Amino acid sequence: MNFDRLKEKLEILADAAKYDVSCSSSGGTRKNKKGALGDSSISGICHTYTEDGRCVSLLKILLTNHCIYDCAYCVSRSSNDIKRAAFTVEEVVDLTINFYRRNYIEGLFLSSGIFKNADTTMERLVRVAKKLRLEENFNGYIHLKSIPGASDELMQEAALYADRLSINLEIPTESGLKLLAPEKNRQDMLGPMKYIQNGISQYKDEKKIFRKVPKFAPAGQSTQMIVGATNENDLQIIKVADHFYKNFNLKRVYYSGYVPVLEDKRLPSLTTEVPMLRENRLYQSDWLMRFYGFKAEEIVDPSIPFLDLEVDPKLSWALRHLDQFPVNLQTADYQMILRVPGIGVKTAQKIINARRFQVLHIDHLKKLGAAVNRAKYFIDFNAGNSYLSYLTDKNFRKILIGGSSSKFHTQFSQQLSLF
Repeated sequence: MNFDRLKEKLEILADAAKYDVSCSSSGGTRKNKKGALGDSSISGICHTYTEDGRCVSLLKILLTNHCIYDCAYCVSRSSNDIKRAAFTVEEVVDLTINFYRRNYIEGLFLSSGIFKNADTTMERLVRVAKKLRLEENFNGYIHLKSIPGASDELMQEAALYADRLSINLEIPTESGLKLLAPEKNRQDMLGPMKYIQNGISQYKDEKKIFRKVPKFAPAGQSTQMIVGATNENDLQIIKVADHFYKNFNLKRVYYSGYVPVLEDKRLPSLTTEVPMLRENRLYQSDWLMRFYGFKAEEIVDPSIPFLDLEVDPKLSWALRHLDQFPVNLQTADYQMILRVPGIGVKTAQKIINARRFQVLHIDHLKKLGAAVNRAKYFIDFNAGNSYLSYLTDKNFRKILIGGSSSKFHTQFSQQLSLF
C-alpha cells in the first residue's frame, strides 16, 4: 500500500465530505457481541451528537469525488477543476478498522460522488458496509448515503448492514433543483426514501411476531437541504421539512447554509453567504415541529415568510400571539405550557408533575429548570405576577430583547437582497 497516496486521498475526500451536514449517529442500538469489534450504542474525526447529547467521532469521507453530474452548488461538480480521488472498498474498510482500533473514531459516515451510474456507486457503498460487518465483525455505527436512483435490491442490502441511511434533497423545491441541477430529478430521490420507509415499517411489524428479525436501518433515515442557493423563503423550507417528517417518517432534516464555492450566474454572488443565524433559526423551527407540537404554518408569519433573526421562533410566535398569554401554570394543559418562552420539554413535564402537590411560584420555576428571565412575562401565577403589565406595553418587544428591532430589519433586508 502506498501510504503517501492513501494520505492524499484521505485529505481530498475528507475535505470534500465537509459540505454534508446530515452526519449523525443518534438512534443506533447495535450492541457489542463476543468476537465482534465495536458497539454503536456507547460514546468514545468528525464529531456528531446523539439524541441524549453524547459526542461521537465518525470517520466522515467520500468514496470518491468523481461525479457525472454538474450541479451548480457542488464543489465536486464535473466541470470543476479540482483534484480527483477515489478509495477502493478495501481502503475504506482498512481505514475504518485501523482508526477504530486507535480509538480515533466510533463509526463511519460514507458518502460519494456518483460515478458511472447510481447502481454502480451504491453497490460499492454497500460492499464497504457488508465487508465491515461480515469479514471484519465490525459492530460500530455505519451511516451510508443513499444514491438517488439506486435499485430497491441495493437499498435492501444497504439497510441490512448500515445503521442509518440518508439521501439529500439538496434543494428544497423541485423548481430550484431543476435550475441548479437539471440532470437530477426529485423522483430519483424519493424512490429510495420510500423503499426504506416501507422496509422499516415492515420490520417493526415482523418484530412483533418473530423474535429474530434482521435489523433494517435501525437508526432510520435523514435528509439535507441547502438553504440560500435558490430563492425559497423560510416558510417554504419549513413546509418541505414538515412534509417529509409526516410522509416519510424521517429521523432528521438537516439545513446547510449555502457556501459559495464557484462562480455561476444561477447562484448568489461569491461574496454572499447565507447568515449562520438563519440556518440556526431553521433548526430551532425544526425542533418546535418535532418536540413542541407546532405546525409548520404557525412558526412563520405568512405575510413575512422569513424567520425573525432577532428572536427565536418560539418567542416570535408568542409575540405575535400575545392574546394567548398569560398562561396559568396551575391549570393550563401541557401543550400550552410548552408554548411559554423559556420553558422546554423537560421543564414542562416537571411542571405538570409538581403542580399536583403544590401551588407553583416563580422560585419553583427556577428549580425546575425554566429560563425565568424570559418566562416570567408570560406566566400568571395564582399569587399574581408584577411582570404581566408588560404584555400590553407597546414597547414590549424592545423590553424583552433589550434593544431595538433595527438589527432584524437590516438582516431581513439583506436576506431579500440575496435574490
